[in-house]
Amino acid sequence: MTTTTSVMRSEIAQQPEALRTTLDALLPMAGEIERLARETRQVLFIARGSSDNAAVYGSYLVQAHGGRLTTLASPSIATTYHAKMDLSGVLAVAISQSGRTEEIVDTMRWAAECGARTVGITNGAGSPLTEAADVALVTRAGNELAVPATKTYTTQLAALAVLALGLGADLDAGRLRGVPDTIEEVLAQPTDRLDAIVERLIGVKGAVISGRGMAFSTALEAALKLKEACYLHAMGLSYADLLHGPIAVVDRDTPAILVAANSGPTLPGTVALAERVAAAGAPAYGIGGGAALAGACDLAVPMPDVPEWLAPISLIVPAQLITEQLARRLGYNPDAPRGLGKVTQTS
Repeated sequence: MTTTTSVMRSEIAQQPEALRTTLDALLPMAGEIERLARETRQVLFIARGSSDNAAVYGSYLVQAHGGRLTTLASPSIATTYHAKMDLSGVLAVAISQSGRTEEIVDTMRWAAECGARTVGITNGAGSPLTEAADVALVTRAGNELAVPATKTYTTQLAALAVLALGLGADLDAGRLRGVPDTIEEVLAQPTDRLDAIVERLIGVKGAVISGRGMAFSTALEAALKLKEACYLHAMGLSYADLLHGPIAVVDRDTPAILVAANSGPTLPGTVALAERVAAAGAPAYGIGGGAALAGACDLAVPMPDVPEWLAPISLIVPAQLITEQLARRLGYNPDAPRGLGKVTQTS
């Protein structure tokens, strides 16, 4: 197996420090978010790509723990249809790694013109997104050179956790500060199970990645990583949606990768799905889920015990490592997937 170190692998290792610096900068801003949010009742998330997967985490977090209705925006309503609507009482949260994706900035400006208050989450200090937002949560991931988002994604999740705290979520900020230590623990684990999953993914053309609730964002982001860096036909699905028909594609040549926190209300369903996949003769690989999910899967990567609401920030790390290693084993450059750039402009 090649031992070449990619930029992506180096940036995966930088995540604990990026998260510490980000949390140090953003946690003191929870009060500022709280003051802005007093004028609002619900949240509209505006994002694309990995940032949109982060928004899914934010949506579950704010609804489950903050008691506010959330919606994922359709930016084309603003940029293509130029629709006008009443967004008074709405907090529009735009998420963009660079802060320079015109569609996202334009959609946030449109939301403000429609009466929304605005928050921008970005790694781009001084970017158009920060200049246009009422409050800017600027992550401290540093310069990210590899095209697949790693440290910018996990710092976005941390920013969304701070957002939830500012919106009144009854969560422990002290546990959030412990996430960098958790990721260091994940990175220090033996890699035998992760290596074995990579070996079994060589030669497959597609995979289904599934989780539910807080972990749904991880399934979506893991699938995106495998698509963009390994060119797999990877589908990220809630297990509830998977059972409504797409499970038919899971077979011995199309494995399922299942992600879950070690505890929480969605774990039993994830375990049941693993058992169903195994009964169909298809490979099932787990990330997290404790002993229950490991016992139902062919192979599973163990994860430290953290509260379900924090688990997605660390659950994505094994998926990042699998993606980087699999891309190299397939002869691809994970730092520069074909046809992709660091900033994607859409209209």
